[in-house]
Amino acid sequence: MLKRLIFCLWILLPFFLFAQNEEAHFTVHDSLTTGKHQGTFIKAMKKFLNFNDFDTTYISPNRYNYALMLDHFTNYEYYSVGTAVPEPQRLRFTPNPRNKIGAYFGWRWIFLGWSVDTDGLLGKKSGKNRGTEFDLSLYSSKFGVDLFYRRTGNDYKIHQVMGFSDRIPSNYSEDFNGLKVNMKGFNLYYIFNNRHFSYPAAFSQSTNQRRNAGSLIAGLSVSTHNLKFDYTKLPELIQETMNPGMKVRHIKYTNISINFGYAYNWVFARNCLACLSLCPAIAYKTSRIEKDAEEGNDWYKNFNIDFILRAGVVYNNSKYFAGASFLGRTYDYYRDNFSLNNGFGTLQIYAGFNFYLKKEHRKKK
Repeated sequence: MLKRLIFCLWILLPFFLFAQNEEAHFTVHDSLTTGKHQGTFIKAMKKFLNFNDFDTTYISPNRYNYALMLDHFTNYEYYSVGTAVPEPQRLRFTPNPRNKIGAYFGWRWIFLGWSVDTDGLLGKKSGKNRGTEFDLSLYSSKFGVDLFYRRTGNDYKIHQVMGFSDRIPSNYSEDFNGLKVNMKGFNLYYIFNNRHFSYPAAFSQSTNQRRNAGSLIAGLSVSTHNLKFDYTKLPELIQETMNPGMKVRHIKYTNISINFGYAYNWVFARNCLACLSLCPAIAYKTSRIEKDAEEGNDWYKNFNIDFILRAGVVYNNSKYFAGASFLGRTYDYYRDNFSLNNGFGTLQIYAGFNFYLKKEHRKKK
């Protein structure tokens, strides 16, 4: 995972070193024109790369160079498989939430630190594999990116059973180790009203939102999903009445989506901000489904609707900050004879302080 993190940062570093740098100034030299004869393209690029082009009556920049922060993460996820024919059936699997705490040191947009699983701190031990997850979200005034990687463990439980035997109670819950999922991808998005609306104010504490403002958001998402489902490990009571369409061994699909939504920052008190963002996505999916030997394999191409949700509440007086944020994604795959729904989210609770004023904010003697 360390190599993957280093690779991702190496790819994104040239862009984000200036994306979140409130002091950055961009100078583009046109070898073919000078002075007043700069080309239209060069002027457009200057404007596009100017991440300090915001209205200071709505957004104020961070006055400090460094930050220290304590953080608590809780990760949630679920997977649901089902069919609509000949009768609707659905199974929902969820692991226990995973909690981590850590301490981080920040310079502008970069936060480096260390985190540990709280189960380990409390002395809890489990023979189950909890899997691996990696999430990285980088926010700038105009656009940003989410990177994610998930490989599930074997700590799932069956938490919902619909359309099977009447002998299965409504509160049925059972351990299940026949589900393995590998997922990776990225989201890119652009903020249209970036002069008045600030994502960093709600999610990275690098600016302060001073007035209410909203913005349309558009983005692109690409992800790959590789799911292995061993239905023979299900309880016999479920297998006895399972639709043939649910007897899937392996499903692998690529998800390409264009999302368009809206985000709003509400300044409900001095230095207090609440943000809500919802982006529905029209997703094109191409998939390969591997069934039992007698059923053969199927290739499908279809369109579905996915969602990306962001929410946050933060107090930030420029010196000290504290808050909570949530980032969630859902992916839906529907065919009459097979459907797959999965979602995962991260809840973050944090507190910290900024220090070492930037040069332009220091009082002159």
